[in-house]
Order: sequence, then structure tokens, then C-alpha cells
Amino acid sequence: MSAPRRLEIGSGPESIRVVKKALVDGILPDTYVSAGSLVHMEEVSGGLASVAADEDSPLPVSASTVTPPVLAGLLAGHAYVYRMRARKNEGGSVETYEEEMTPPRETLSAVLAGKTWPGVPPLRGVIGAPVLRRDGTLLQKPGYDPATGLYLAAKVALPPVPDRPTPEQVGEARQFLLRRFLRDFPWSTPADRANYVALLATPILRHYTRSLTPFGVIDATMPASGKTILTAGPGMLYGQRVLPWTYSEEELRKSITAVLAEQVGVVIFDNLAEGTVIDSAILAQLVTGGVWSDRQLGSSRTLAVVNDRLWMATGNNLQVGGDMASRTVRVHLDPNMPRPEERDQSGFGIPHLDQWITVPANQLTVLWHLLVLVLDWTGAGAPKEMNLSMRQFTPWAQALGGFLAHHNISGFLTNTDEVRGVDEDEVRWRAFLGCWHDRHGDRRMTASELRVDAEPDFGGGREIDRWEGQFITTPSGRLPNALGLGRLLTGQIGRWRGPYVLRQAKNERGDRNVFWVDKPATGPTAEENR
Repeated sequence: MSAPRRLEIGSGPESIRVVKKALVDGILPDTYVSAGSLVHMEEVSGGLASVAADEDSPLPVSASTVTPPVLAGLLAGHAYVYRMRARKNEGGSVETYEEEMTPPRETLSAVLAGKTWPGVPPLRGVIGAPVLRRDGTLLQKPGYDPATGLYLAAKVALPPVPDRPTPEQVGEARQFLLRRFLRDFPWSTPADRANYVALLATPILRHYTRSLTPFGVIDATMPASGKTILTAGPGMLYGQRVLPWTYSEEELRKSITAVLAEQVGVVIFDNLAEGTVIDSAILAQLVTGGVWSDRQLGSSRTLAVVNDRLWMATGNNLQVGGDMASRTVRVHLDPNMPRPEERDQSGFGIPHLDQWITVPANQLTVLWHLLVLVLDWTGAGAPKEMNLSMRQFTPWAQALGGFLAHHNISGFLTNTDEVRGVDEDEVRWRAFLGCWHDRHGDRRMTASELRVDAEPDFGGGREIDRWEGQFITTPSGRLPNALGLGRLLTGQIGRWRGPYVLRQAKNERGDRNVFWVDKPATGPTAEENR
């Protein structure tokens, strides 16, 4: 071990200059700059060797912001900081000597106050598994990678993956992933398996594809179908944080901001209540933005953090609403039996997979075979499926579609209509507009006239709902008043709901808005209806 570097400090200004220069010159190992602040990579003590599939699985290192106390500790561990002192000896003469010391807090604060750190390598992210660089090469050596600015803190010690896997290795990887690891899940359709493999490979390919990533929903018709095991796949490989779901947009925003400060690759909203409707403007904003900006909790400072995570939710019979329908990839399981947990696992490819996946050596096996398939695809030129389209996620869809097609995994994104079928918002508005058109055709009506029409009839001593429960309601389930109905209708102008579209104009006097439902002979194209 080499001797620590010597730093002589003196007056306040001189000490600031000396310590600042030493940091720029790299006196502290594993120190980088992120968003203008110094950060230091350090191992996290006390972590569990393995955790349950539905528990947090953090990465083994943390990028800690260098504060004055942290800097004092690092200098004490990696440098000999001293100042020259004078004293009289027994003969009365003056001699000088070195006194080891910690720079004053004011000095350390002044050193760290600046945002410019020339020569200090930038840290752009901490990852838990190898990723493809933008040039198609694999970042697989643990530690800092100057080409990408990423720090690989591997959760498992992975043997080197060959740049050009052999046909035998590729065949073995396909056999393991598709016919052992994923064989016994009760996929509802081939699309569900293909979509899952795409989500599993997404953290590896995201840097390479430079694309936004849609939200992943893994749901089932029954408990104990395997949802948590599927989310644990990417979660255990890349580091996961499990969050409770909240219906409060403000609380959801706070949770997102807090978790983006952590070093994990996957964030999971686990075990949502059965039938939960995922309809969040905050979540829609998150998955369609490459950077998340929000006020730092407990301060007035605004943070801007790169959103490089895979976001998923699990539950039974989940629904999606609003803008989330076109931002979601669904993986649906249907065991078609009353007690899935009682299935005989003796013939399974991997019995008791929920326990198997928590063992680091087994996680290594999954990751190694997945990387072999990825490098086989890039070795073939990384072909894309150019006929796929998914709004802001089209680059992701085309790249992952090409990856799956290269390995003969069919069905990718072919359940898009099913996702819209569980779009609670789409279903409500389509039924409402359809009933409106059936009752009134293309007659133009004010919101007040339409609201009066929603009132039930009373005939034969009983209440008769002429709309058969299809009239649009407020989030609390009540019929809106005329003013509220007008606002709801205005927010839907020009938006296709199946074959129907709501139109708006002024009445003959020009003092009121009138609405009607249009049902053209030829409806919207598939792209217009997304």
C-alpha cells in the first residue's frame, strides 16, 4: 500500500486552494462529479445476501454526496493533512514541526461550494448489471466506465460474456430462459410472455437504444399466479425498490422523487388492490420524460434527475385509465384454476421458483443467458422491427421487437387492444358516447339539456334509468351538474372513443356551446385511436 499523499495547509484561503486542487487531481479514489456535486462510491455494510422476491433489493454500493463531514473522513483515510507549527525547545531555540489536522469545517464547506470540477470524471448513473454501450459493446467490467460515465456495481460476480457467443451458447440460453425459467408461468397469451422478455431485457438495452421505456403492468386473474416472481426477475438482477401504491398524486410524486435518489434499476408498485385503476397524470408524465424535475423534499431546491429506471406494478385484474393505456405494456397471467399455489411442481422446469430466484448464483445464471441472447442479436446487426409503433416508445418497441424476432419469440405487443380493453376511462366514455348516439343521433344539445335527459323516469311506481347506467359520472360516482358536465365534455372534444367522437360548436345565437356525437361511416385509423 502506497503512502498517503501529503497536503500542507496554512491560512484559510491557502487551505481552500490546496484542498480543491488535491480533489481535482484525484487524491480521493472512487470520487466523481454528478450534477455539479462531488460524490463518493462506497460499499454499503449490513446488506442481506439474499432477500425475498417482494422485498427491496438494493445495490451493494452507494453514491454518497460529499459533505464537509464526509470530506473530513475521506481526507483522514486517504491523505496526510498537516500544517507547520513552531515551538521552543529546552535550549530556547525555535523549531518547526508537522501537526496532522483536519481542515476546519468552514474550509471544507468553501471547497465543496463550487459546481465546477475540471478533470473529475462525471458519474451518470450506477447500474447493477452489464449494459450495452451506445456503440454496441458490453459494459461488463465492475467499477467506473469512462466511456459511459456509468458505475457497474454488480449484484452477482458474472463470468465474462463473449462478444460473439457460439451457436451452442445461444441455443443453451434460449433453452434455459424459455423452456426452463419461463416455461411454467400461466401466460394468458404468447404476447404476455414476449412482453415480459422485453421488460426483462430493457435495462440492458436502454442505454443502447436511447429510448423512453413504457410502464410495465404484471397482473393475474388469481393470487399466487407468479406475478411477484416475474417482477423479481429484473428486480433481483438490477436492484429493486418496492413501493406501496397511493391514490394521492401528491404522495405519488413525493415517492417518485425520493426513490430516484436511490441506486436501483427497477421500481415496483407491488400488490395493488384487486381491480385498481392505474390512471395517474404524474405517472404518465414520469414515463414519457427522460428527466424528472421536482422540488427536493425538505427544501426549496429543484432537482433534475435522469429517469433511467424500469417502473412496474403488480396486482390482480388491474385496469389502466386515461393516458396510461397508451403508455403501458401488459403481462397477464391466467392459471384458470381455483388454487394456483397447490399446483404440483414436481414436473416444473424450476420447482419453487420463488425461492430459487432469490439465490445470487441463480440470478447470475439468468443474467448470463440473457446477455448471451443480447450479444447474439447485436452480433447480427441488431435488426429492428420497423413496422412497430408505440407513440413516444417507438424506438424501444422497434429495438425490443427486433431482439425478440431474432430469437423467434412471437406475440410482442399484440395484446395492445386488450390493454385498451381494461382502460377504465376508455370503456366509460365509449359506453357513454354510444348510448348518447343511440338516444339522440347527431342532434346538437347543450350540457343543460343533456343533464336533464339523464334524470330518471318514474313510471309504474319504479325508477327507470333511460341511460341504463351509462351516463358519465364524477370520480365519486355522482351525476355531474350542468356546469361540471360541460367541463367534462369540453375535455373530450375531438377524442375518438371507439367509433365515436365528440364534437362542439356554438348555438345559433352564439352564446352557448352545443355538443353532439359523431359516428362517421369510417372510424378513425388505428393510429388516431391510440
